[in-house]
Amino acid sequence: MRIVVEKRDNKSKSAAVLIPLASFAISLILGAMVLLASRSNPLQAYSAMLNGAFGNARRFQYTIVESIPLLMCGLGVGVAFRLKFWNIGAEGQYVWGAIGITWVMQFWKFLPVPMLLPIGLLVGMTLGAVWAGVPGYLKAQWSVDETLTTLMLNYVAIGLAEYLYISAWKAPLGNMGTPEFPREAWLPPVWGKIHSGLYIALAFVVLLWFLLYKTRWGFELNMIGKNPRAARYQGVSIKRNIVLAMLLSGAICGLAGSMNTAAIAHRLTKGVDGGYGFTGIIIAWMAGLNPFASILVAIVMAALTTGADALQIAMKLPESMGEVLQGLVLIPLLAGSIFVEHKLKVIKKEAV
Repeated sequence: MRIVVEKRDNKSKSAAVLIPLASFAISLILGAMVLLASRSNPLQAYSAMLNGAFGNARRFQYTIVESIPLLMCGLGVGVAFRLKFWNIGAEGQYVWGAIGITWVMQFWKFLPVPMLLPIGLLVGMTLGAVWAGVPGYLKAQWSVDETLTTLMLNYVAIGLAEYLYISAWKAPLGNMGTPEFPREAWLPPVWGKIHSGLYIALAFVVLLWFLLYKTRWGFELNMIGKNPRAARYQGVSIKRNIVLAMLLSGAICGLAGSMNTAAIAHRLTKGVDGGYGFTGIIIAWMAGLNPFASILVAIVMAALTTGADALQIAMKLPESMGEVLQGLVLIPLLAGSIFVEHKLKVIKKEAV
């Protein structure tokens, strides 16, 4: 007798709901075991994390603010993943968005101040798209492995950003980072710390859902991802779609970087590479590439970050414990996602 993993004939709707719930329960159990080994009460620790993420209006606002760039990056990489193009470069595309809006704010003084924000967001989108379009073109034209190119380009973008805010674009008088953006060009708030980027992110959720599920282009991306040979026989241009998908993917990640910079930091500074792009990969995967499901996953991921900060304060645990608990949540969820489209099959040994 042997056990094999087999692809499901039809995607199970019940499995899509039950498997993530079971995976999350397993992650809580694993986290409780680690906390017990650290001589901490798991119920108190989880309560502290929940309170830290949603305990009052201010904490809730911080969690939602943290979820906005995560959601945008998850949506961005999800477009590329749709056709099995593994865009691991969302972090670099996000950073280019931050660079783009900073360039506009600092050097495009010929523009009226009210125009700096929309133009800066547009430039950030454009630079993110161009940065993603490079590995897209290399893949489409010469079949260059996209995992390596997108990953390596992250560090080029991060290194350039560091050079700019430490040296080339640094603010005078020794201040950290570039000069602060004009206050009139900040992304306006809608409720406390929550800024209007939330509306932009939700608009992209609806837009991408329509593009991916209700248009011919979305059907072509799905066809390429599932069976590129069949797509080619149907006359679908794989090269063109790879480049277009990567341009859109990078544009959304670039917009995430420019929005977050205009709303939170108001300058290009240390910490611009906050890991949003890398976490966006996890969000897209855990959401099954569904834009609406990405909203919930992004909020959960943001809550893990904001809640982990509260855990360190309330439970007097080391900073690394928050990261350990985050990992213990992610690993079972990612492992469990395999069984949404696959199942275990027991093959009995035939009698000789």
